[in-house]
Amino acid sequence: MTVMTETAHGPWSATTRFRHDGIATIGNVPLMEIVHRFGTPLYVIDETDVRLRARAYRAALPNAEIAYAAKAFLCRAMASWLSTEGLSLDVCSAGELAVARSVGFPAARIIFHGNAKTPLELHLAVEQRVGRIVVDSVDEIHRLAALVPAGQRQKVLIRVIPDIEAGESAAVRTGGENQKFGLSVATGGAGDAVSRVLRQPRLELVGLHCHLGSQITEVEPFERAARAMVEHLAGVWKTHGVALPQLDLGGGHGIAYRPGDSRLNIEAFADRVTHAVEERAAGLGLPVPRLIVEPGRAIAGTAGVTLYRVISVKKGLGHTYVAVDGGMSDNPRPALYGSRYQVRLIGRTSHEGDREVTVVGHHCEAGDVIAEDVPLPADIHPGDVVAVAATGAYHHSMASTYNLTCRPPVVAVGQGKARLVVRRESMEDLTRRDVGL
Repeated sequence: MTVMTETAHGPWSATTRFRHDGIATIGNVPLMEIVHRFGTPLYVIDETDVRLRARAYRAALPNAEIAYAAKAFLCRAMASWLSTEGLSLDVCSAGELAVARSVGFPAARIIFHGNAKTPLELHLAVEQRVGRIVVDSVDEIHRLAALVPAGQRQKVLIRVIPDIEAGESAAVRTGGENQKFGLSVATGGAGDAVSRVLRQPRLELVGLHCHLGSQITEVEPFERAARAMVEHLAGVWKTHGVALPQLDLGGGHGIAYRPGDSRLNIEAFADRVTHAVEERAAGLGLPVPRLIVEPGRAIAGTAGVTLYRVISVKKGLGHTYVAVDGGMSDNPRPALYGSRYQVRLIGRTSHEGDREVTVVGHHCEAGDVIAEDVPLPADIHPGDVVAVAATGAYHHSMASTYNLTCRPPVVAVGQGKARLVVRRESMEDLTRRDVGL
């Protein structure tokens, strides 16, 4: 008997398939098989999807540098995949740097970010000889210069506030004047930083950087930022006679979390932003800088799925609550940003129609909601397994041990096999850190 298969679209990874007999697979590996091996809650990451999206960026922007934003999701396996795909890596902590270097990620392809880098982090970045450090404050300049050994020069970018904001919520809009990131052009802070770096013989200023926000699905804000940043590069050239060779426009490229959601069109982004940089540079008589972009979510987001087991179903006056064995400790985004997700029953078929339910977690918080008013079969019951799409970015990386709940493992699927890449946190891990009285 032939079993019909539904190819997943929208928020699901490239190799996700849903069969009409209830079997769901990623990379031809049944998700229920993964559940039986590794338990729930559980993150699954599709290696093929990650690699395809990395290649899509390189194809769309063949002359640009693609630096994956590690804060979206990083583990040793992920760092290895990206290294072999030829991407650079944007890290923003000593921990992210350590994970990257532990698998031999080339230091020259690492960009170190952060608005308040600690002295230790600066020391490690210089010691590891990372490719570039993004200067985010005037205080950082002299601190960094003092760490660079004699005979070396550390390449730096200066983060500039473009005063262009975009993103899904105010909490993730970082391109305006009234937030903690970057140096202001309006107040003269950016210009002062440029002058100070150029006077440091152990620092080499190679470009400017900006970042507008996160989950941006329209190209237009990036076009405006590209033109504005080229004008700032022209200002450096006019004032100091230095044509900086690099322009980093950051990331924040949006994805679809539910069917019908908008996402950033990478091809349109590449075409229009590249044109904006070239056109504005030509108009100002400036050499065209090499573009750097830093996608994170756009590479990792739809590669991930989270699997939960249903614990209880409770009918209230206004809602039916489906409680699962995870929650805000493994996905804080609904509580932080009001994020919405698609949820599907896997592992069995249902002949009942769908009804709207609210999928909630097991934490002692009213805000512990995973997905509000989503359709699931009316006969959903304890023991069922549900899959939540597009959880590859800002889930594992933002997970916590709230209520002393152990963080889930990460299982990678690739080449027809599932393998553990991050083990499940245990209660022994939690108590080991607690040294007692």
